[in-house]
Amino acid sequence: MHNQLCWFRNDLRVRDNPALSSALEAGPTYAIYIATPDQWQLHDDAPIKIDFWRRNLIELKSELQKLDVDLIVFEVASYKQIPELIKKVLQHLSIAQLHYNREYPLNERRRDQLVDSECSKLKISISSFEDLLLGAPQFVLNKSGSPFKVFTPFARKALVEIQNNFNFVNSRIKIEKNLEKPPIPDRLEDRLEIASINWPQAKSQWELHWPSGESAACDRLETFAKNQISTYKEQRDKPSLNATSQLSAYLAAGVISAADCWRAAQKYFDNTGVETWQNELLWREFYRYTVNHFPHVCMHKSYRENTDHIPWRHNKEEFEKWCQGQTGYPLVDAGMRQLLSRGWMHNRVRMVTAMFLSKHLLIDWRWGERWFMQNLIDGDFASNNGGWQWSASTGVDAAPYFRIFNPVTQSKRFDAAGNYIRSYIPELAQLSDSHIHEPGDRRPPNYPSPLVDHKFGRARALNAFKGSNS
Repeated sequence: MHNQLCWFRNDLRVRDNPALSSALEAGPTYAIYIATPDQWQLHDDAPIKIDFWRRNLIELKSELQKLDVDLIVFEVASYKQIPELIKKVLQHLSIAQLHYNREYPLNERRRDQLVDSECSKLKISISSFEDLLLGAPQFVLNKSGSPFKVFTPFARKALVEIQNNFNFVNSRIKIEKNLEKPPIPDRLEDRLEIASINWPQAKSQWELHWPSGESAACDRLETFAKNQISTYKEQRDKPSLNATSQLSAYLAAGVISAADCWRAAQKYFDNTGVETWQNELLWREFYRYTVNHFPHVCMHKSYRENTDHIPWRHNKEEFEKWCQGQTGYPLVDAGMRQLLSRGWMHNRVRMVTAMFLSKHLLIDWRWGERWFMQNLIDGDFASNNGGWQWSASTGVDAAPYFRIFNPVTQSKRFDAAGNYIRSYIPELAQLSDSHIHEPGDRRPPNYPSPLVDHKFGRARALNAFKGSNS
């Protein structure tokens, strides 16, 4: 039998991994992971996110060993060095076929094209698989064969594709044990131990809040599906409640599959909470679909080219106050402080904070997009870019430009008792439920006044957007 190579990227799991399954079925299998510290920096990957990769890579190695598959780890600076490294590995290990799960951001696609080219020169077969998405992008098209630009018709068509792909969604991919474990040749002298990679300095609370491994991810999914999904529709927008799945970090790193999440939801298909959560999974799908079909969004560009003319304010002082949770709007500040302390932010609050920066302060949404990526454990380019462009009214199927969340109204509606605010802003903890959303004269001296008046900020944003649309 011929040797196979499974290349792990953002799919750090054994369970439901089509590339790994394909490799093991085809023959004796090696597995590799390639760390790229310079590329991480270029992509603004957060230290907490990279450390999460590290911890899950250790778990992956352990799970692969149970299958008699050795995980070989390398480090190069960036994607530019990967094709040559892959070429050397393929030759040294006498590989007949390379297996990997597809990724859709532009840099990743360009990387894979170069690797595919090297394989072609060496007459080595390539098997690539749909793993990140439930439905392949090339099949979810409108009647004219063009990609969707609006979420709702996309979601309808995607649901049909998922149903047609019944076996993928409703049955787990079988993983066979490596029957002929091949020894690792000594000539692969540049392989590394996981601990030797140039990882960021870890913090103890990261592991406390975000345990690693497939078992942890599956436990979190099962707990959510059994205990929380039934009330998801009613409670998901309340940031003080533990009402969301908090699976985004595991999905972003591929520690759990979208198919597994969909399967878990399907067990409770007659529940309205299930439909709402599946809709969120489809939004995740939509943003990856957008990145695939409209790659200019990967180049620091707005999806809607007319919004390039918006006179964004590049006020570094106001931006820094927003980053540190010092805007004078309690809900906004609580969200930004949650981001700094947890590496994560509740989704409702993500929208409020993003819209505050891009609309109230009229600061370029790309500044905020980058700050989120630099701090989020679940920082995923497609979802982060899509969410920011939605909030800033620059993206595909974005919020209308005149939709501008009032952070005080949002606070009163979704955090009525102020519990979320008190969790992250101790300066305001003593204020009453009615005053904590808008302290006014009751503002303590160690809490800032509002950076901008809501009415003024709204009017300024409307004028700016009207000008870009004229």
